[in-house]
Amino acid sequence: MSSSNSNRKLPTIKIHLPTSPHHSTSAASSPSPVAGARRKIGVAVDLSEESAYAVRWAVQNYLRPGDAVILLHVSPTNVLYGADWGPLSQAQQSPRTPETQKQLEDDFDAFTASKAADLAKPLKEAGFPFKIHIAKDHDMRERLCLELERLGLSAVIMGSRGCGAEKRGNDGRLGSVTDYCVHHCVCPVVVVRHPDEKDGG
Repeated sequence: MSSSNSNRKLPTIKIHLPTSPHHSTSAASSPSPVAGARRKIGVAVDLSEESAYAVRWAVQNYLRPGDAVILLHVSPTNVLYGADWGPLSQAQQSPRTPETQKQLEDDFDAFTASKAADLAKPLKEAGFPFKIHIAKDHDMRERLCLELERLGLSAVIMGSRGCGAEKRGNDGRLGSVTDYCVHHCVCPVVVVRHPDEKDGG
């Protein structure tokens, strides 16, 4: 089981399991870190370097005094996968008993929360209130849009390669998740290009 040592350092994290692939029935109230903010700004993160850059860019270029930030991450339920570390090999090697599957998922959740907390460091240093919101669904794109609507965000900032998208060549195209959000989210979507992507083609 994960040690309680790391839990002490983590900020407020909400893990939301959807009851429906199309609608979220629970309207959970926001904990205090973002309550009463003039604007609630989301940053969609897949725990990659592109996500880390989007958080830094938001602090330097977009956020204003009185804003609060929600770091939103959607974990796919069909495979244990992370943008920087790839599919977890233990998922294929371990025998699939309910106990080992539960342990693997708990470890993965703790690891995801820890990585998301690392991404939040620029927000903490700049003094912006924030919380980390983790949702789980088999459809990352649709769940991201539904969570953004449910949370009532003023805008969302995301990298141009999208959350969980495959690494593409520098062809200037948006990742599939980012492209979906640009066309389907109810709030404005600010797309941030990582410096490595410039002048790619």
